[in-house]
Amino acid sequence: MFKRILETQIKKDFFSGKIIVLVGARQTGKTTLSLELIKDSAGSVKFFNGDNPTDRDSLSNRDFDFLKNLIGDAKIIFIDEGQKIETIGQTLKLMVDNFKNQKQIIVTGSSAFNLLEKTQEPLTGRKFVFNLFPISLPEMYKDDLLGFLKGVESLLIYGSYPEVVSKTSFEEKEKILKEISSSYLYKDILEFQRIKSSDTLVKLLRALALQVGSEVSYTELANIVGINRVTLERYVDILEKNYIIFRLSPYAKNKRKIISKQRKIYFWDVGVRNAVIDNFSFLLSRNDVGALWENYAIAERLKYQAYNNISSQNYFWKTYSGAEIDLIEDRGGKIFAYEMKWNKNQKNINPPARWKEENPDSEFKIINPENINKFT
Repeated sequence: MFKRILETQIKKDFFSGKIIVLVGARQTGKTTLSLELIKDSAGSVKFFNGDNPTDRDSLSNRDFDFLKNLIGDAKIIFIDEGQKIETIGQTLKLMVDNFKNQKQIIVTGSSAFNLLEKTQEPLTGRKFVFNLFPISLPEMYKDDLLGFLKGVESLLIYGSYPEVVSKTSFEEKEKILKEISSSYLYKDILEFQRIKSSDTLVKLLRALALQVGSEVSYTELANIVGINRVTLERYVDILEKNYIIFRLSPYAKNKRKIISKQRKIYFWDVGVRNAVIDNFSFLLSRNDVGALWENYAIAERLKYQAYNNISSQNYFWKTYSGAEIDLIEDRGGKIFAYEMKWNKNQKNINPPARWKEENPDSEFKIINPENINKFT
């Protein structure tokens, strides 16, 4: 239904002697995108699925002669859920070194951290890595601001997972989101990261969901969840590496003068965030609309950066007196500041005096529903 931005980018790198590694959370459309990329090569594709025990055995601990006979004349090798294959790094290295640019290898992984960890050393200089996120604003509403303004409430409530946005009824969207945000979302975390119970993750995600847009205290979170701080930090790190949440650090020109080491934590998909706290109420009856818009807009901006290869260090800014800016981008020493405002009438707000004094050359913009299309 949606043409993904990465499709054109990935096609440019076909048959360049590099492996295409496509990673992202479950249900973001990695398999669908891969099949779209190879749809015109159906007769010359060799498929493997890491969920299939036979395929796992075929690609584990094999020499190149076996792999060569296994692949045959296929021009494209597509390995789905590659993190499930025991020796995936070594297997891919053998194939790319021997097939070179004669064949194109595509491997996907929903446990991105596990797949990249397994392939990091064997595939150094031999791969292109692409991150796929839930549907982005331009993928859904390219050059259609009016369409976005009509659909933004649904996006803030139900998010942007492909299967969710493809459904027309709110009931269907809610049902799918509840399934996605159940143990299915972090199935790989439980499987690969030696976490025995999902209960702790559920408690942690709920606590994070209730604090979206606020600074998060790891000590406070650890007490809420009932685990020690070291374990909590590990869980937060795992959730981030599996594309469920992301963190922003506080900004200061002089890093020693950062007033707080607390972070802000957001969800890559606000629909998942709402499902975690079981709140699918319409916007008029919610008291968290500002936080939802902030989360949505910042996540869309980070998708934009990733898809357009924009190198940026991302932060938030806050003073002791409470003045704050939602997103600070440091792009090669040039500073850009963005404040997210759901109210369309809040257009001409000036930056905090302290910020302007300390960063006179920075750019400052208000991002609301009527101009977000220029931001993403």
